[in-house]
Amino acid sequence: MPVNVRRPSVVARRFGYIFATAVTAVVFYVINVWPGWREVPFLTDDTGQVLWLVNLSLFAGIAVNAAYVAYDPPWWKSLGDLVTMGIGLAVLARVWQVFPFDFSGYSVNWGVVSRFVLVVAIVGSIVGTMVQSVSLIRLAADGGAGAGHRGEVRR
Repeated sequence: MPVNVRRPSVVARRFGYIFATAVTAVVFYVINVWPGWREVPFLTDDTGQVLWLVNLSLFAGIAVNAAYVAYDPPWWKSLGDLVTMGIGLAVLARVWQVFPFDFSGYSVNWGVVSRFVLVVAIVGSIVGTMVQSVSLIRLAADGGAGAGHRGEVRR
């Protein structure tokens, strides 16, 4: 039985997309320009091995949110979210492989904490990817309708 879920207004959604784009651009600037990732004492030179993928993820987020400002039917939003989650999952997997952190100067075993957080993030990303995939399939089966012009999504 379909359930109608009201989407926020177009103005609210656009504000959210613009805000997300701005925050992501600031994060990019902080990581790459000032003060830069090299100023973070626990990041090693191996960070360079994951930085390109982190930057790709940030650019994808900026591009997708910018696209949503102009066009955001549920199927498009679901597709964009699926793409960004896939890239984010690749970032998390690469960070797990490289593990560009050195917590040897700390009394807390931050390495274990970091690995735990990475596992939680990876599992969450896998679940989110599955949810967006199912959503996209359902919207495609529904003829891409979903939100229509009334701002409602059938689930």
